[in-house]
Amino acid sequence: MNKIHTETLEFDKNHVWHPYTSMSKPLPSYLVESAQGVHISLATGEQVVDGMSSWWSVLHGYNHPELNQALVKQSEKFSHVMFGGLTHEPAVELAKNLISMTPSGLNKVFLSDSGSVSVEVALKMAIQYWHSKNKAEKHKILTVKNGYHGDTFAAMSVCDPVNGMHQLFEPVLMKNLFAPAPNISFDQVWQANDTDELAAMFARHHHEIAAFIIEPIVQGAGGMRMYHPNYLKACRALCDQYNVLMIADEIATGLGRTGKLFACEWAEISPDIICLGKTLTGGYMTLAATLCTDEIANNISNGEAGCFMHGPTFMGNPLACAVANASLGILKRNEWQQQVANISAAFKQQLLPLQTHHRVHDVRVLGAIGVVEATENVNMAEIQKRFVELGAWIRPFGKLIYVMPPFVISAEQITLLVNAISTVLNEDKCFLQQQATSSA
Repeated sequence: MNKIHTETLEFDKNHVWHPYTSMSKPLPSYLVESAQGVHISLATGEQVVDGMSSWWSVLHGYNHPELNQALVKQSEKFSHVMFGGLTHEPAVELAKNLISMTPSGLNKVFLSDSGSVSVEVALKMAIQYWHSKNKAEKHKILTVKNGYHGDTFAAMSVCDPVNGMHQLFEPVLMKNLFAPAPNISFDQVWQANDTDELAAMFARHHHEIAAFIIEPIVQGAGGMRMYHPNYLKACRALCDQYNVLMIADEIATGLGRTGKLFACEWAEISPDIICLGKTLTGGYMTLAATLCTDEIANNISNGEAGCFMHGPTFMGNPLACAVANASLGILKRNEWQQQVANISAAFKQQLLPLQTHHRVHDVRVLGAIGVVEATENVNMAEIQKRFVELGAWIRPFGKLIYVMPPFVISAEQITLLVNAISTVLNEDKCFLQQQATSSA
């Protein structure tokens, strides 16, 4: 690594605050030179296979020619205009695409700039909807434990109150309602009593509940837990029974990751509001969307405020919308279905045997998601270093070593990722013996 690279990393260490890490004792960062396909090339010369899709967002791989072209073509026209009083073809086309692809009934599209903000928007929509119907007492949100919906304030208020990384802010967060997490896993035999406590909370509190929010089928950063589709189906039925809006947070699960285009399809349900982000632009730019029903949009618009009071500066950014349309166009070719099926089959063949390892508590696979839950927390600095040495980019958290690679990954590259996981499981230095909490 040359002098410039060394100086860059030193400045980064001393001045740049990375996510979920300390400034006084920062975790090591690796300097990226370029990325192509599923490979990230580091300044130190290593080339690593990306097992994370850059936090679940890079669906089609890096430096994709179609996505590159969409960005360049739009930038030659205009990169941004305010969305207040102006509109443009990329945003309109994106709204058409999302309405046609998402579960039925979601006909109104609100664009924002990150997944957390899309959740904020959804919660505001739900509360304002009931206010416009003269039921302002319905202002609380019901959710389940082990959930994760983002790091902004309203989003934090519906993350797991104990393990959701936000305990420090609990005294100042909106007080919401938490039911037990789903207990029956995706492949287990369904037992209807799994929703008994959730149903009891709906019965006790429905008069004050504006909405129920949940990550469909897969609880992501709250534990990578995969639950039974019938649980989600029961959630929809309870929302209908008790007149509560249902919000599906598909930021991590949407656009093919679980083996369905949207995870709600596993339960054959449609929510009243859906949140999208992460994968929307194929990992190129930050963009999110919140879609809702006509009824919600019309009631908010005809209520006391007469409008929905939210408007991010970069709402409907043309560059982001253009590349999102290109990414959705790739998905519409339906190659993702075979790609995800291939990844899932490889994970089941290669990851599931790790279940017998003495350091493994559980192995879970669904679609293009593979999770190895260890019995000990990882030593983040050491395990990250070893993965890089083994040619893999995998970023665990807590006891969870998981992979969600780009859909274009090859069988050989999957094997490299699995072999890297298998290797680190045998190395004591990659794990903490005192069960200390590691960074995400």
